[in-house]
Amino acid sequence: MIRLKSKFLSIPAIIISIIFFSFDFQTQQSFDLKASIARGKEVYVGYCLSCHMESGEGIEGVYPPLAKADYLMADKKRSIRQVVYGADEEMKVNGKIYNTPMTGFDLSDQEASDVLNYIRNSWGNKGDAVKPGDIKEARKKD
Repeated sequence: MIRLKSKFLSIPAIIISIIFFSFDFQTQQSFDLKASIARGKEVYVGYCLSCHMESGEGIEGVYPPLAKADYLMADKKRSIRQVVYGADEEMKVNGKIYNTPMTGFDLSDQEASDVLNYIRNSWGNKGDAVKPGDIKEARKKD
């Protein structure tokens, strides 16, 4: 009788594990990078365009370029943190030094993911997808 109860108690745990794994797998599989990039353009226009310009070229000596930017593409985690928290350290972008501080933005995980996907996949950049979970994870490391 005791063995029978333990088998029945483990069945719900197995079912819950399968459901959780299936949900997580579907979430990962259903990420649509193209849709994220399209949404990210709207976020970019609202928050980034005034400094980094429509073409992502920035303003030399003041605001660094995002277009074909070695600094941006070198460290995905750093780019996430800079969008969320801002940046006040010196940056060397495409061989030029920039010191103008960048403010952080009060964006949702989805908005931050979308704008990063837009800038990391526009103007000659080609980057891996940044998912909302990546943003959430970066926020935890404070």
